[in-house]
Amino acid sequence: MMKKLLPIIIFLFCIVSAKAQQILPEIERARVIDEILADRFNTLLPNLMDEAGLDMWLVIAREYNEDPVIRTMLPATWLNARRRTMLLFYRDKSKNTIEKLAVARYNVGENIVSAWDPEKQPNQWKRLVELIEERNPSKIGLNFSKDHNIADGLVKTDYDEFLENLPNKHLNKVVSAEQLAVRWIETRTPREMVIYNQLVSITHGIIAEAFSEKVITPGVTTTTEVEWWMRQKVTDLGLETWFHPTVDVQRSSEKLVDHLYSFSGRPDDLVILPGDLLHCDFGITYLRLNTDCQELAYVLKPEEKQAPKFLVEGLKAGNKVQDFLTQNMIKGSTGNEILAKALKEAKAAGLQPSIYTHPLGFYGHSAGTTIGMWDAQGGVMTDDGKNYPLRPNTVYAIELNTTITIPEWNRDIRIMLEEAGFYGENGFRYVNGRQTELLLIPRVESHQGN
Repeated sequence: MMKKLLPIIIFLFCIVSAKAQQILPEIERARVIDEILADRFNTLLPNLMDEAGLDMWLVIAREYNEDPVIRTMLPATWLNARRRTMLLFYRDKSKNTIEKLAVARYNVGENIVSAWDPEKQPNQWKRLVELIEERNPSKIGLNFSKDHNIADGLVKTDYDEFLENLPNKHLNKVVSAEQLAVRWIETRTPREMVIYNQLVSITHGIIAEAFSEKVITPGVTTTTEVEWWMRQKVTDLGLETWFHPTVDVQRSSEKLVDHLYSFSGRPDDLVILPGDLLHCDFGITYLRLNTDCQELAYVLKPEEKQAPKFLVEGLKAGNKVQDFLTQNMIKGSTGNEILAKALKEAKAAGLQPSIYTHPLGFYGHSAGTTIGMWDAQGGVMTDDGKNYPLRPNTVYAIELNTTITIPEWNRDIRIMLEEAGFYGENGFRYVNGRQTELLLIPRVESHQGN
């Protein structure tokens, strides 16, 4: 009887623990990951190869030194590449087919079929060349790139050995696959977006619990203790973080300093006090996708039932900067173009904005259109900011702040926000809402934050 009840107990526990979202056991996660991967290979990849003008894409990596792209292509039971793993994708647009081959001793999951028998051809490189010659592609894309780090995963040794073995007649076909690699990394499928909603919901739920009287006792609890509580909560739920959470404080007795931009300058172990404005930076990894979220909470003084009006208005100012950014996210615009327009409009409205929005997906700081950096408000000089256009079906961490002056505190503070947003064919939307009310510690029934 207990064996039959165990899955139900686990299911109920996960629902209660993560804001009504089921966190799957590992075996179910593997099934979902592999189903999504099959859909990406069979439905998404052919279109991406056509858009990039590549009919052959080679992804080559060795165990424990994986190309960032190949890590997103391995089945759920492969935690690393094995020995030297060579993947060959060949797109025949005239026949509307795509071949997914592995120059490996075994299939790479159910999606990629082994095309190498070492008994017939002992040399792995020569077998790769045989497959290339049989198909005679017009272009051979490799993962090297000056501007897109995630598309630059082919190591020098493998690059050199490939060129040494490739016949001269094919050398002029070798090109960078950076556009295809970036599109593969940044593009989300409809099913992935359903899952993304759940990820963000779980993320919001953990933040809401961390910024509550369940975790924080004013005058006792420190910011470092809240950070480690968040980290432990993620572990207890069977999830992972892709960076260590941070929690910081702004209060009337301190000046605005640059440590809010710097991990090394951020003070540790600050005791949280009534009247503090708390800020966190937190993200989780689940089903190979990542979240990145910053929210704000206010610690009520004994006589208070709500946050001070100047902080409520400050959050509204932060939401306005978000609006100026997202309304300028238009298909085909570059990150620098979006940044310049958003900053100009926000400043014209009397705001003091700073925008540093990045792609989000398989990686926390992912590949795609970069819209500013905190230390590059005049524009990003690499290709992902200057030239790479905003494309549909992509996800971003809408990350920014606005500086506001608070006469009551005789100082400036920053309203720092970050939420996952989706840019689709119909424009922009938040994946799972955004913060429009401050979280309160302790909670007040009529003011529940998000």
